[in-house]
Amino acid sequence: MVTNNTLTSDMITNESLAVLHNKLSFVGKVNRQYDDSYARSGAKIGDSLRIRLPNEYSVRTGAALSANNTVENNTTLTVGTQKGVDMSFTTKELTMSMDDFSARIIEPAMAVLAANIEADAFTMYQDVYNQVGVAGTTPATLKTYLDAKTKLNQGLAPKDDKRCIQLNSDASAVMVDALKGLFQSSSDIKKQYLEGVMGRGAGFDWFENELVPVHTNGTNAAAGTVNGAAQTGASLVVAGLTAAGTLTAGTVFTIAGVNRVHPETKADMGVLQQFVVTANATAAAGAATLAISPAIVTSGASQNVTAAPANGAALVWADGAANAANPKHLAFHKDAFAFATADLEMPDGVDFKARKQYDGISMRVVRQYDINTDTIPCRLDVLYGYKAIRPQLACRITG
Repeated sequence: MVTNNTLTSDMITNESLAVLHNKLSFVGKVNRQYDDSYARSGAKIGDSLRIRLPNEYSVRTGAALSANNTVENNTTLTVGTQKGVDMSFTTKELTMSMDDFSARIIEPAMAVLAANIEADAFTMYQDVYNQVGVAGTTPATLKTYLDAKTKLNQGLAPKDDKRCIQLNSDASAVMVDALKGLFQSSSDIKKQYLEGVMGRGAGFDWFENELVPVHTNGTNAAAGTVNGAAQTGASLVVAGLTAAGTLTAGTVFTIAGVNRVHPETKADMGVLQQFVVTANATAAAGAATLAISPAIVTSGASQNVTAAPANGAALVWADGAANAANPKHLAFHKDAFAFATADLEMPDGVDFKARKQYDGISMRVVRQYDINTDTIPCRLDVLYGYKAIRPQLACRITG
C-alpha cells in the first residue's frame, strides 16, 4: 500500500484494470484476444482482428483417394466500440492510499464500465441458434440445463473445465433451492460461491449475472412457410407471415423436415436443426427474406442438415408469443465467443498518460490538470469488439 505519495498513472491504470477484470463475469469466461500490433501506434474504431477457425474435412469410404482441399477458415472481429468513464478529482485525492482511492473512485467507475461492456457482449446471444427450455417458464429442474449440455456435446464442444452457465437471479434462486443438496460453500469453493458462483455441477461453472439478456419477439410468432424449394445458404425466403409482421434478430425457429446431422459423420441425428434470425425483418404482404444462422449446408465437409427445406415447409418459432420478452440464460464453452481489445492511441500534451494490458484487456488512462479549479479531469477508455465465433459451442436457456 502506498501512503502519502502521489499516485502515478501506472498505479491508477493497473488498479483500474484489475478491478474491471474482476467485475467482468461473462466477458471473463469467453475467449479474450489482445492485438499487440497496435502497441506503438494505437488502434482506431473499426480496426479488425482476424481469428482462425478450425478446418473441416470429409471422410472417404474405400481405397480410392479423395483428397480434401485445405481451406483456411477465419472470421473477422471488428474492434468497433470505445467506452470509458470520465472522472475529476483533486490533487489532494491523489495523495490518498491506493486502497482508499480504489474504494472511493476506481471501484464505482469500473463497476459501471464493466456493466456496460457486459451488456454489449451479451448481445452475442442473438447469434446462438441452439436453445432449450420453454419460453415464459423459468427452468426449475436440472434437466433443462442438461439438455443445454447435450447441445454443446452435439456441437463437439470440448469436455473440459471451460464450460459455464450465466443465469439471472430469478433462475439462480430456483435452481439453488432445487439443488441445495448439491451446491455447497465448502472451503475450496467458498470464495467463488460468495462471489456469485453457485459451484460446479453438471459439467459447468454456474454464475449469477443480472445482465443476462432479455429477448423481445417481433409481432410475428406463429406463422410462416418456406417459399421456394432447395434453398441453401445464409438467407431464407419465407411466406405466410403475419401481414407487415416483424421478426427480431435473435428469434429461434425450426423448419419441418430439416434435421441436424452429426458434425463429423454427417448422420441424421433425428432432431430438427434450430436456426436463428440474425437481422431484424419486416414482412411485405406476408413475405420476407430472412438472414439466418447457421447457413443451410446440405453436402460436403460443412454439411449441417439432412436436406434443403421443401417448398411450403412449416416454420415453428421457439421464443413464445408475439412481443413476448424472455430472458436468455447462456450455457457455453469459452471458445464459443471472442472478446478482443486493442491499444488506443496515446495523446501528446497531457499531464500524464498510461496504457496497460492485462489478461486480454487493454486500457488507457489519460489525465490533465485544470489550473483554474485545482482539479484533474481523467478519462479511462477501452476499445473493444466481440463476436460469436463458434456459436455451435453455446446454447440459450430460455426463461
